[in-house]
Amino acid sequence: MLMVLLTCGVNCSIESMCSPYLFFAKTQNESEGTMVEIGKVDYSDFEVDKSAAYPTLKDRVVIITGAGQGIGRGYAHYFAAQGAIPIIAEINGEAGEKVAEEVRTKHGDALAIQVDVTDLDSVTNLVNQVLSQRGRIDCLINNAAVFSKITMAPFWELPVDEWKAAVDVNITGAFYCARAVVPAMQEARWGRIVNVSSATFLMGLPNYLHYITTKSAMVGMSRSMARELGPWNITVNTFWPGVMQTEIERPSVPNERFKEYTARQSLQRQGTIHDLAKPVLFLCSEESSYITGQSLQADGGLTFV
Repeated sequence: MLMVLLTCGVNCSIESMCSPYLFFAKTQNESEGTMVEIGKVDYSDFEVDKSAAYPTLKDRVVIITGAGQGIGRGYAHYFAAQGAIPIIAEINGEAGEKVAEEVRTKHGDALAIQVDVTDLDSVTNLVNQVLSQRGRIDCLINNAAVFSKITMAPFWELPVDEWKAAVDVNITGAFYCARAVVPAMQEARWGRIVNVSSATFLMGLPNYLHYITTKSAMVGMSRSMARELGPWNITVNTFWPGVMQTEIERPSVPNERFKEYTARQSLQRQGTIHDLAKPVLFLCSEESSYITGQSLQADGGLTFV
């Protein structure tokens, strides 16, 4: 049996786990060529777009961190709809169990496990529980990140504790999770690791040094991991989502800033969970078996590499 595991990596002092699953979206009135605000979109009861079909994901065990809300929660539904088994590993146990129950009701098997990705013992316990209860781990999606209510400030005024929190979750947490799952993947001689970065790091945004630095570091980490894990048929890639105003970002980034980012994109709309989930499905499928050490962007043309 194969399975999907989703974890939230933020420590208890960071408020990002319990909000409703909400997004903001914009669309373009093609006839007039103007931007039209369509406001808040409630994804609490969204339906998975089943046009994406990856039969090789059936029964896969996939680890996705940060799945108690937002994009990670959407990943859980999308993987389950493909027949995979999401394990929602979440620091907020109540939020994680709620997502697991949603997935079980709509799609099939799911398991919630409470974890703090900044704590190596907690991550080790998570992996042990997954192996004990589901028997294997096929994929890891390092999606957990510190962003909620972070301070926007020049780096010389940035609180040191916020710098450390970003490093602990965004980089060290991803390292801990990858380190913990690799032995099971090596034994199976198959695995997928997707490290979720952000297309915004290419822009060198001012006042977000801690976030931008840690998200860019994930690219180098992924490439080194890909070099080392290739002999075991384990691929490692980085996924760069673009602008998507989830409940995690909303407290930290003014709405006007999101409008500005959207206006810069080639595609004049904000992304949805459907736009971001499908590329991750691909990177975890057999169809991506010859792709490793690469970065896949889904940002509506905000940045070009």
